[in-house]
Parts: sequence; C-alpha cells; structure tokens
Amino acid sequence: MNGKIVKGIAGFYYVHVVESGVYECKAKGIFRKDKIKPLVGDNVELEVLDKEEKLGNIIRILPRQNELIRPAVANIDQALVVFAVCKPSPHYNLLDRFLVMMESKGVPVVLCFNKEDIACEEQIAEIESIYRDCGYPCVFTSAKEEKNIKEIRKLLQGKTTVIAGPSGVGKSSIINILQPEANMETGGISRKIERGKHTTRHSELFPIDEESYIMDTPGFSSLYVNDFEKEELKYYFPEFEPYEGGCKYNGCDHIHEPGCAIKEAVESGKIHEVRYEDYKEMYEELKNKRRY
Repeated sequence: MNGKIVKGIAGFYYVHVVESGVYECKAKGIFRKDKIKPLVGDNVELEVLDKEEKLGNIIRILPRQNELIRPAVANIDQALVVFAVCKPSPHYNLLDRFLVMMESKGVPVVLCFNKEDIACEEQIAEIESIYRDCGYPCVFTSAKEEKNIKEIRKLLQGKTTVIAGPSGVGKSSIINILQPEANMETGGISRKIERGKHTTRHSELFPIDEESYIMDTPGFSSLYVNDFEKEELKYYFPEFEPYEGGCKYNGCDHIHEPGCAIKEAVESGKIHEVRYEDYKEMYEELKNKRRY
C-alpha cells in the first residue's frame, strides 16, 4: 500500500492513503541502519499491521523529487516565505539566506509580507524596492482582514507548497484561513522583544483541495549556508544574472575585483545594496565555513 507522510512526531509517522485514511506507522530499522530518515512529504510504501486500527510499518521510501534540510521536508513544488511588514520588522539577512537556500535546491519561491493593515507606505515601499527586481512573486497580505488571501490561494493551486518563516509573522493565521480544518495554534507577539512564540513544533501537510497541499514548518530564527562552495553563491542571486559575463575578469566573485559589473549595478541602484551586503556576508561565511 502506498501513501504520503503528512506528519511525523516522536518516531511515529502518519501516512495518508487515498480512500483509506491516515495510518500511524513506525519506520523499519533498515532506515536507521542506512541513516535515512523519513520526511514529511515523502511518498512511501507501507505494510498494514491492523486495518481497523490503521496501524502499519513504513517499508520503503519512494524516490524524492527534492529534499530540504531546514525545514526538513520532501517533494515540494514551491515555498511560500512569510515575513511581517512590521511588528516584527523583516530581518532581510535571514530572508535572503532562506532565498539562497531555496535557489540552491531549485525550489521556486513566493514572498508573502503579512500585517499590511498596520504598516505605513514607507515600510511597504522599502520592501518593494529591495525585492521588486529579484524575480520573486511578492504579495502583501493582512491575515486579520483576509486581504489578498485569494491571491495566495491562486498561487498555491495545484501545488505542494511549504510555508516557512520566523515565528510571530502570522504564518499560522494564514494557514487557518486557507484550511480552517488545520486549526493551527496561533501565538502572540512578546511585547518586550517583538518576537513570536513558537507555535509550530513539527512539519505537517494539509490538503487545501484535491490538487493542492500546504506544509507548515516550525518557525526559524537563524540559518547558515555551508552546503555549497563560495564560488556558487553568485548564481543564487537572480538579479545578478543579467550582469554575469560583464565583469573585467572571468570568474569574478563580485567582492574585491576591479571592473565588476555587479558592483557597478549596485552603485547605480540597479541591484539593491541590502541584497549585495547580504551576498558579501554569506560569501565571507562560505569562505571561512563558519556557522551563522
């Protein structure tokens, strides 16, 4: 029998089997031996131990379309990255790290900036100026007023989408609107530090309709990049692409070299300085292989 892992908690995996329901399963010992861990989103083969109680064992993980380490999920078509316009203000460096990670895995990204209802025009304009030319669809929403949620729903249609972002930005509230049966616990913001209380403790997959799934993941507060070489980083900033090949030196890393087309584009305002500064910081990290 084949199914899809929709949730994993404390060594138990909940596998949705079409027309049969959800089976509670353990993974066979061979996975531990081979150091393979089943992930939410995995398509698996299972043996049924008790049909009435819906108990089984996962005996095989089917080939993965893709796999992410953080969040730890598999077989996704795109990522919806949720940040708040304000309260808390977006942490651009953290956002850019997530975008680089998705680019390195070949996963398309939709940017969602929530809490538009309490933001001023200057805050929205700043975000637009940074990400307008990066090639990512960018939607400003208000979960409180359900503004532009229809647009988000349209972007999710027919896809399995992982929803990720730091805690306290309204991620769970958006999921509750998209799929009321998800009944996500929503957390408030600590007024002192303006950070979200962690409300999602495990990744979980929810159907929106027959063709569309959303996968919620625990909030993150930091990310490091170290699973590729520093020379690759420039290819994960889409706005650099039009200028590649225009530098004085072949193999230019766009840091110290003279006659650099990327640095010239930054100086002329064609590439935003925030993005370039984040590129430089990540480049130095990869150079030193430091953790963030």
